[in-house]
Amino acid sequence: MQIEKRSVTTSDGVRLNVLEAGRGTPLVLVPGWSQTAAQFRRQLEGLSDRYRVIALDMRGHGDSDKPAHGYRIQRLAKDVNDALRALDVQGATVLGHSMGCSVLWCYFDLFGADRVSKFVFCDEPPFLTSNPAWSAQELEDAGAIFSPEAVTQTMNALAGPDGVATTTGFVGGMVTKAMPPATLAWMIEQNLKLPRAHAATLLYNHCHQDWRDVFARIDVPCLFIGGRASLVPWKSVTWAAAQVKGARLEIFEEADGGAHFMFEENPSRFNALLADFIG
Repeated sequence: MQIEKRSVTTSDGVRLNVLEAGRGTPLVLVPGWSQTAAQFRRQLEGLSDRYRVIALDMRGHGDSDKPAHGYRIQRLAKDVNDALRALDVQGATVLGHSMGCSVLWCYFDLFGADRVSKFVFCDEPPFLTSNPAWSAQELEDAGAIFSPEAVTQTMNALAGPDGVATTTGFVGGMVTKAMPPATLAWMIEQNLKLPRAHAATLLYNHCHQDWRDVFARIDVPCLFIGGRASLVPWKSVTWAAAQVKGARLEIFEEADGGAHFMFEENPSRFNALLADFIG
């Protein structure tokens, strides 16, 4: 199936790159922080025989425009809504990976399930930054992987002269030992398409969003996916899934590519899981 490259324009005039393949029920893929539509190549190739598969480059990311503004979760959620409207998408299954989950939780907060029939939330904790006042249980449920100080340090490292090295180390910690070095190098290359100053701004905003009050209000079918060996604590994915009535949960074991990029490390299982959920 041929992958078509096209673009849409957001309400504030930013051109977003779109990769699309196939026909039928729409499956929309929203990448994570500093990641690209191209990183969903296995899904574009593997699922377009039965679905209309659409992958988005968020503003600043991949081959989209790189404006000097808008690097916050709320604007990205609006961008997704703008894109669904521009592409005339209705009744979509919309998948967010990593920060893409936060974008979709914000999307639901702002727009409800507009144009969405189902959500897939892949490997993201409800709140990335810890609060020293939390109990051990609250910390486990939230899945925070940063302290407030660590967020600032990471942001400054990304925006500074060591931004590329910081990115390389960060992404390198998101895969299993089975990840081929050439694939990891390509993934890092994709990440660096987002200018590091914008990457820092967006990460800082992303890390200070608390989505724990959103889950109980989601009223469409949901699938949550986590990885036992992911930097995202799998117990927080389990907690989030338990807050959504009727939600389905799948945890990939490390031997099944169960780190942060399970859709790249084990695309056959991942794609079969999506197809079963979409129907």
